[in-house]
Amino acid sequence: MHDIWNPWHGCVKCSEGCKNCYMYYLDRQRGQSGAQIYKTDNFSYPLKKDRKGKYKVQSGEQIRVCMTSDFFLEEADRWRPEAWEIMRSRPDVVFFLLTKRPGRVRECLPPRWGDGWENIFFHVTCENQRRADERIPLLLDLPFKHKGIMCAPLIGPVTMKTYLETGQIEQVICGGENYGGARPCDFDWVKSLQGECVDRGVTFCFIETGSVFIKDGRRYDLPGKQVQSLMAHKSGMNYQGRPIRFRLTDVYGRELSPAQLYQPHFRETCASCGSRLICSGCFDCGKCGRPESY
Repeated sequence: MHDIWNPWHGCVKCSEGCKNCYMYYLDRQRGQSGAQIYKTDNFSYPLKKDRKGKYKVQSGEQIRVCMTSDFFLEEADRWRPEAWEIMRSRPDVVFFLLTKRPGRVRECLPPRWGDGWENIFFHVTCENQRRADERIPLLLDLPFKHKGIMCAPLIGPVTMKTYLETGQIEQVICGGENYGGARPCDFDWVKSLQGECVDRGVTFCFIETGSVFIKDGRRYDLPGKQVQSLMAHKSGMNYQGRPIRFRLTDVYGRELSPAQLYQPHFRETCASCGSRLICSGCFDCGKCGRPESY
């Protein structure tokens, strides 16, 4: 898929949300260990070109980085400068960064960072109130032009009203836990968080219910991710807040017009997907209906 770039794989568990990590689970299914950290063969993916010499990742696309690791993992310090350089060389692409380690971020920023690069969308994970109160203040203090919060897996109620009032948060993503040992996600937690985002005009995306979903005190077991996504969509929780505008440029610093940017397209089945609001669209990869993977 065009929208995922894993320059390295493997991670070190560091908080409550890591207990049933999906990457560890899927690696076990393959007879591998998620604790093994290595640089992937796909490290230079954003720079790859097709037979016509055009970038496979088009201008205007949004790429999720390190979905099978943490971009600010200490064990990846030796690879990160090269990854930053790849992102710097593609100012026409939005890179979605997510971390549970915001305390390490400032020391890991590249030279000439200033107040941030326009093509970086930085998020912290807040799986419960403890981690929200620990990580969001750090997020607010860091020099990024675009900031968001990922409450997934949501394993407890979270309120972030005072943080949203700063006006720095552009997006909140929420979802339940999956795979072996999944802990319950309560719909009341989702509704409360969504209400806070709506009050402040912040985009809110409920991507999936998780394997164990609680609604009106009743437990629902939903093992399939497609069903979880469908149920999240049917909940009506997704909310488009203030527009998020990235000033994307070519390598010479000239701003690209909307006509020069990738225009996402969707299949009919995409209309009922919980992630539609934040998705880069369909890339016609043919993977629909295949076993779940990264």
